[in-house]
Amino acid sequence: MTTQAELIAAVAKDAGVSQADAGRVLDAIVKNIHKSLVSGSDVRISNLGVFDTAERAEREGRNPATGATIKIAASKAVRFRVSKPLKDAVNG
Repeated sequence: MTTQAELIAAVAKDAGVSQADAGRVLDAIVKNIHKSLVSGSDVRISNLGVFDTAERAEREGRNPATGATIKIAASKAVRFRVSKPLKDAVNG
């Protein structure tokens, strides 16, 4: 696993900028992805993938402790769909 600090250090080295600048850029990217998803927009990053949201309908579930039927509220879930170039690179 790569940590956020390791990612910032790598970006700073590759871009020839300070780690502080790279950290601010990464924070801004994440903040803007959040804003777009909250507003209902997709975020497409070429050679990486697409972040979007999916509606989950209200449904019935079971309480595992009691076996009683419960309602699970409708919600939105964040999805990530990987791009073909990244998928191909990972799979060799």
